[in-house]
Amino acid sequence: MEISQASRNGKPYLLPDKPLQSLDDYIAIGGLKALEKARSMSADAVIAEIKKSGLRGRGGAGFPVGIKWASLASDPCPTKYVACNATEGEPGTYKDRTMMHRNPYQLLEGVAIAAHAMNAQKAFIAMKGTFENAIACTARAHKEMTARNALGAIPIEFVYGPEDYLLGEEKAMLEVIEGREAMPREMDYPPYVLGLFAGYPSCIPGYTNPTLVGNCESMSNIPHIIRNGADWFRTMGTADTAGHMVFTLSGDVQYEGVFELPLGTTLRELVEKHGQGVRPGRKIKAIFSGVASAGVYPTANPNSLDTPLDFGSMRNAGSGLGSGGFMVYDDTNCMVQVAYCFSKFLWIESCGQCRSCKDGLDEATRGLERLIDGSGNEIDVEAILQASINAPRGNRCFLPTEHSLIIPSILRTFRQEFAEHYHRGCRNCRVPVLPKMHDYDEATHQFHYTHGRLTP
Repeated sequence: MEISQASRNGKPYLLPDKPLQSLDDYIAIGGLKALEKARSMSADAVIAEIKKSGLRGRGGAGFPVGIKWASLASDPCPTKYVACNATEGEPGTYKDRTMMHRNPYQLLEGVAIAAHAMNAQKAFIAMKGTFENAIACTARAHKEMTARNALGAIPIEFVYGPEDYLLGEEKAMLEVIEGREAMPREMDYPPYVLGLFAGYPSCIPGYTNPTLVGNCESMSNIPHIIRNGADWFRTMGTADTAGHMVFTLSGDVQYEGVFELPLGTTLRELVEKHGQGVRPGRKIKAIFSGVASAGVYPTANPNSLDTPLDFGSMRNAGSGLGSGGFMVYDDTNCMVQVAYCFSKFLWIESCGQCRSCKDGLDEATRGLERLIDGSGNEIDVEAILQASINAPRGNRCFLPTEHSLIIPSILRTFRQEFAEHYHRGCRNCRVPVLPKMHDYDEATHQFHYTHGRLTP
């Protein structure tokens, strides 16, 4: 897999050129020094270093990791847990599986440091049961490190969940850790402090056990920050978002792949340099960072390609950085079909606990179907907009909000294209593929996609 060596601020540190074959390989590049250093520090000192680094969560929201750690550490309940979210269900992303394949040891060391800083009872790493290669790599690394007592006394347990998109929602992930379905729960405890319930008794009766939830890439950054220092980390990236990020690039580019780049690299550089752009004679029509944000539309705003890739800049551009997975669609695509692809995916993956979500997504998806089959008109467009906007009412998770961001942005940007479908539908329109990555072919520089479930 292509790993970019082009860095304005140092070499890639999350993705080695070749997969590490043993714990000795990891130790040879400085592995385990961070955990040793962290154990010589107080928990407060470790948390202070993470706060100073400015590390922002790499799971999509970009919340400051140090603030989350400090919030959980200050919780009065002494029974705490750590859970690493390595479920990677967002369409267009393959970075967590790549990191676990290339260097699973840094993830385990990062989780062990987090468990030490929280004085946790136990730590968990959750991923989908279909991630066969990632499971094999992390299990092998865990066995090696445990045999040498390299991870300390706090146990790390692997939890393998279903293929559901909502497994990546942190509250649903905790449900799966507790042995239940991936169904987001309601939050009635302090922000950013989640908790385990069943099977994990608290020392305070009726109290939720505080659980630190962190993304796989966030956890993988921790050993590098502790070993090299927060000041080193801040020499990379931007003032808004420090460090490097692992980006996934897919779709209508000539070179799909996973690239570790400093934050602040422009979207244009990612697509045109590392992805070698779209096919000759074609233009970029839309770029989406997963299905959780509005898109970037170079045909409507050519300057959008020069947006720096950090959380603040992408938000100011009207989109979002997400988890760094960018899906490129060229001008051969029908945007009604693209909107339908995203809408149907979110409708299928909606758990149905919140009726405004399931019903709103259903109405929007059916409206898009009518536009495609030729029975739709301007009334359907307005219904799609209203259903999308009204879907996130009292929602337990972010899924209906994702729909309310991405679908209206497509519709409003390409309103004329939607109007052209009134009473005529699609005529030989290209049907897009939703890039849910299953594997990567290094010889052809292309991902293998899985269409996932076709029915709810």
